[in-house]
Amino acid sequence: QLRLVESGGGLVQPGGSLRLSCAASGFTSRNYDIGWFRQAPGKEREKISCISSGGGSTEYADSVKGRFTISRDNAKKTVYLQMNSLKPEDTAVYYCAASSFYCSNYPNYWGKGTLVNVSS
Repeated sequence: QLRLVESGGGLVQPGGSLRLSCAASGFTSRNYDIGWFRQAPGKEREKISCISSGGGSTEYADSVKGRFTISRDNAKKTVYLQMNSLKPEDTAVYYCAASSFYCSNYPNYWGKGTLVNVSS
């Protein structure tokens, strides 16, 4: 069983930055590709970024491209999402998820999420 725990969310002003972390525990966590998803109130869940198990491949949704950066430290079993130039429309619960297939829309494991609120 793989367990994922997100942290780093909070209240930030527009234009500010946050770094989310996704800490994994369980066996062979480094073999999984990781995706970050978000869900805003009243909206469908959106996949915003993915990183391959080795960190060599990454993808971003157009809505965050150029502002967000995904990275991972397999020694620490942690994946990060650096979020810069935050906008009110980035307000959502952010989830990390692990998958055996790169950038899958149907990951095998999910964290419980961390709330990001971008507001002045």
